[in-house]
Amino acid sequence: MRTTISLDDETHEFAAYYARARGISLSTAINELIRKAETAPPPPLPKIEYSEIGLPMLPRTGRTITCEMVKELSEDEFDPAKFA
Repeated sequence: MRTTISLDDETHEFAAYYARARGISLSTAINELIRKAETAPPPPLPKIEYSEIGLPMLPRTGRTITCEMVKELSEDEFDPAKFA
C-alpha cells in the first residue's frame, strides 16, 4: 500500500541510517522498525512504594539527596544532568 507520511528530521535520519546499514530501502526499514516496535514487550510498570502513612514515594535510586544539594538547587538554576 502506498501512503505519504511526515517524519521528524531525527526520525527520518534514524530510519535512513538503519536502511543504509542493512542495505534496504527506506520503506522496508520503516516496515521493519514498526514490526519490531509492535512485538517489543511493554516497558515494566514502576513499582510504587508507600510510606508508613500511605503516601506514594518516588522510586529509590540508591542516591541520597542532602541538604546541601537542596540549598545549591535553590540558589542555582536547575540542571537535571547533576542528578542523573
